[in-house]
Amino acid sequence: MSKPLIGINADYRQASNDSSAFTYVASGYYDAILKAGGLPVVIPPYDDEQDIADMLDRLDGVMLVGGADLDPRRDGWMLHPTVRLQNPRRESFDRCLMRLVAERRMPVFGVGSGMQLLNVSQGGNLMLHIPEDMPNALPHRDPLDPSHRHTLELAAGSIMDRVYGDGELRVNSMHHMAVDEVAPGFMVTARCPDGIIEAIESTQEDWFAFGTQFHPEAETASALDQRIFEEFMCGVHEMHSQVRLVA
Repeated sequence: MSKPLIGINADYRQASNDSSAFTYVASGYYDAILKAGGLPVVIPPYDDEQDIADMLDRLDGVMLVGGADLDPRRDGWMLHPTVRLQNPRRESFDRCLMRLVAERRMPVFGVGSGMQLLNVSQGGNLMLHIPEDMPNALPHRDPLDPSHRHTLELAAGSIMDRVYGDGELRVNSMHHMAVDEVAPGFMVTARCPDGIIEAIESTQEDWFAFGTQFHPEAETASALDQRIFEEFMCGVHEMHSQVRLVA
C-alpha cells in the first residue's frame, strides 16, 4: 500500500524592511507524519479556492498546524487586547481550506489554533483569554515556565484514551485561548483538570476529524505523543478503505 499524502498548512510572514515574505512550518509536524507512515506535503497559503480544491483532490488527509490566534471578528466576536493575530493571508487560506475539508469529509487533525479552527468552522466558539474567562484555571501559558505541562482527564474509548489511557500522562500547555462551546457533531475527549478543553473528536460516522489543544509535535513532547499521529494515519487508512468499498 502506498503511503498516504497528508497536506500540512503553512504559516506566512509578510515582507518587511528586513526580509522578504516567506512561508514556513515547524519541522516537528512533518517529521511526525513521516514517522507515522505518511508523506507530508506542505501547502502554501493559496489565494484561489479552486487551487485549494485541486490540491485536496491529490491528498488523503490534512493536518492543521498551530500558530498565532484566530481573529475573533471573523466569527462575530470583538477583538480582545491579548489576541496575537495570524497573518490575514494565512487565516483566509486556512478558513477556506477547512471549509473544503469539511465539505469533502476528509480526514483532518488540528493542533493548537488548528483545533480551534476546526471547532469554530463547525459552529463552536472559543474563550478569548483563559485568565479572564476562567480565573481559577491553571496557567496554560506560563511565562515563568515555558515547558509547563499538565495532566488530562480522558473520555473512555476515545482516540486520546487509546493513546494515553495506559501510560504516564502529561502534555504541554502553550495557549491563552481555548475551545468554549464544542461544535455540533463533536465531543470533548480530553480536559485539563481545571476544565479547559484539550481535545475534541468527531462523533460523525462519515468524518474522521479530531484535534488537540496541546502540541504533540513539539520538541518537549513525549514518546506517547507520537502515537497520536499513528492514530491519525490509521484513521486515514480506514476512511479510504471505506471509500474504496463503497466505490
